[in-house]
Amino acid sequence: MEKIRINRYISSSGFCSRREADRLIAAGQVTLNGQAAQLGDIVGSKDIVKVDGRRIKPLHDDRMVYLAFNKPIGITSTTDSRRKDNIIDYIGYPERVFPIGRLDRMSEGLILLTNDGSMVNPILRAEHKNEKEYEVKVNKKISDEELMILQNGIPVLGQITNFSKTKRRGEDEFNIILTQGLNRQIRRMCKYLGFEVVSLRRIRIMHINIGNLPVGTWRHLTKKEVEELHRLTGQQS
Repeated sequence: MEKIRINRYISSSGFCSRREADRLIAAGQVTLNGQAAQLGDIVGSKDIVKVDGRRIKPLHDDRMVYLAFNKPIGITSTTDSRRKDNIIDYIGYPERVFPIGRLDRMSEGLILLTNDGSMVNPILRAEHKNEKEYEVKVNKKISDEELMILQNGIPVLGQITNFSKTKRRGEDEFNIILTQGLNRQIRRMCKYLGFEVVSLRRIRIMHINIGNLPVGTWRHLTKKEVEELHRLTGQQS
């Protein structure tokens, strides 16, 4: 095994993402060869890494898990077991997995889960411009001009949103494709124009579609979907 940074080592074990690994290291919950680990530590094959006293090791490729889940309204995209509505307990997958990004509690639709921590940042970072498509219904008729304003950019959380392609589905319904993931972005964009979101459903992440997957159920990504995911994110499978 090549020597790698400790946050990557932890994420490759399926324990959590690199960002969460950094948080655990900073909180003093990680040890390297019996000593408190530091951000940026380098780990080799003979080193012993523990999180909260539990030794972890990188997973082999054949143990990587990639799930597509059709999240119902009312389920929270968190691994925090203190939340009774957390996504992990709801799914009940037999191995440790975690969600890639979030879908707010009152929204439904596609969310990906994995034990491959190296995949999280390449999918989520805004600079990679990975598409996520949503079906939106608002509380009143929306004009073509208003859809164009949504498309070209709205002030949200101190910045102008990226170009977001829109397509009308009805007088108060439309699809929108985002390439960034600001907190409650679509709801905030609609609110800026005086609309309230009645329903919000994510139907696609990059090349992965929700298709006919029933609400509240999950499936494994196909081999072709996983290979394409690795290709698009520049990750080796």
